[in-house]
Amino acid sequence: MTDISAPFSNGLLAQLTEMGGPVMVVLLVIAVLGVVTFIYLMLLGTLYAPRLPGSLKKTVISWQQNPGSVSPAAIREQAGRWGRLNPLLHLVTNTFEALNSQQDERQIRETAARDAQQSLEPFEAPLKIIEVIAALAPLLGLLGTVLGMMEAFSAMAATEGRANATQLSGGIYEALTTTAAGLVVAIPFAALAAWVEFRLRRIHKTINSTLVSILNVTVDPDAKAQADARQAVATRECASTQPGADLSYDSASDRRFAHATG
Repeated sequence: MTDISAPFSNGLLAQLTEMGGPVMVVLLVIAVLGVVTFIYLMLLGTLYAPRLPGSLKKTVISWQQNPGSVSPAAIREQAGRWGRLNPLLHLVTNTFEALNSQQDERQIRETAARDAQQSLEPFEAPLKIIEVIAALAPLLGLLGTVLGMMEAFSAMAATEGRANATQLSGGIYEALTTTAAGLVVAIPFAALAAWVEFRLRRIHKTINSTLVSILNVTVDPDAKAQADARQAVATRECASTQPGADLSYDSASDRRFAHATG
């Protein structure tokens, strides 16, 4: 039975080895690895990159104007499945809950900083791989150049300095080819690494500005208690309108709500 991949693997590897020696094969491997890593990074960024959509921005503005009107649980429910993949959403809602529970401000800031750093950690390894490829490819091209020149001088030494152009051309061609291939691989990956790093800096800046906007708001415990009471009353009224709901009057509960709201 004929192997379909045999002509591709044997022919391609043979051509690359003939063009630039074994260094060309290594350059091809790291180029494929870089492309796969970049595709993975783009998919990861599309699904799990922290982002600040319009709805979340409006929530932060509402928090700045009236912290008691913001419900973290309602924000999570309204976000939907796609929105809950956003790490910034969880970072914002967790900070809301920590502030509402009157936790230590220093602890809240440390927790927010740690969570923000963790949200960017999945992007660090792919970025590092791309940066290493961009730095390694020219060195591999230089290695191929040295090997090609060594082959050319070896042919010259074998003929005691009487080597013709045909004998020298193989080593020189290999030297020039690997140098060009190394630059061809390095230049686009260096540009991609710079672009990804720029995007990560923009995301980090967005996270910082969002958290600063939230943490600079002072939560009034009395206002928070009133907001919780209003939300509980609204939930109870909504439940009472459902079919089959218990419409009996709970005087003790109503007195507690009335006392909470003043």
